Amino acid sequence: MNNQNSNEIWERKEIDSPCIKLCSIHPSERICVGCYRSIEEIGIWSKLSPEARSTIMKELPGRAHQVQKRRGGRGSRLTK
Repeated sequence: MNNQNSNEIWERKEIDSPCIKLCSIHPSERICVGCYRSIEEIGIWSKLSPEARSTIMKELPGRAHQVQKRRGGRGSRLTK
């Protein structure tokens, strides 16, 4: 077996994903606070074409304003 064939066994083409492993769904907006995908988009992500995933990923930064920062918590207590 030549070296090129052995490398093909270990190399995989992974699906492009905006996931940053900070998975939590915003209760009212119904989007992930980490990657900004909707629950529906997350559910069908592996079935989408690369073009469809790319289109959605281009839209994600524009969704950041939908997820407001948490109020309260340690940071709020420290500023008082």
